[in-house]
Amino acid sequence: MNSLKLLSPLQLSVTAVRSYGKHNKKFLYKDGKKYENVIYYPRTPDHQDPPIEPAKLFRVQRIKPVKGNPYWEKRLLKDLGLDGKQGDFAVVKNIPENNARLWKIKHLIKVTPITFPYGEPTEHDIKHTILKENGECLVTKDIGAVEVRLEARDHFDQQPKRLDTELLRKDSRLKWLNPW
Repeated sequence: MNSLKLLSPLQLSVTAVRSYGKHNKKFLYKDGKKYENVIYYPRTPDHQDPPIEPAKLFRVQRIKPVKGNPYWEKRLLKDLGLDGKQGDFAVVKNIPENNARLWKIKHLIKVTPITFPYGEPTEHDIKHTILKENGECLVTKDIGAVEVRLEARDHFDQQPKRLDTELLRKDSRLKWLNPW
């Protein structure tokens, strides 16, 4: 093996090309479809999105701190009621004005659509609703006592051989005092 070849410096030829112009976006993105005020660029020209029912309400939770943000973002968070603790959330209507506000602070919040798996609550169900973290709004009502279960409980309480609290306490104490 030739030792001179190994010790000689390596010769590289690098050519750098820089372009100073911007892309003309009219010609770069041609196949956009306009839906009201939004231009949508599908992956394929014949792509059709399935029809969806948009959520009526959003559960908005702040995930980033307020400190260090500009005053206009702090003002939007305060208007939405998200200027308190970081885990607090607010319920917001899905209307274009609110969506524009949420778009401006989307890097600070987490938006979850609220779904009603068992139907929307009525005025009388307001006290019995639970909003879960995944956006499900559940209505939980007190069903009331079932007669069969009440009769079974009374029958169990009247049995002479059942192990109640006093009997278990007395037996445990005797076993503790005299284990053998």
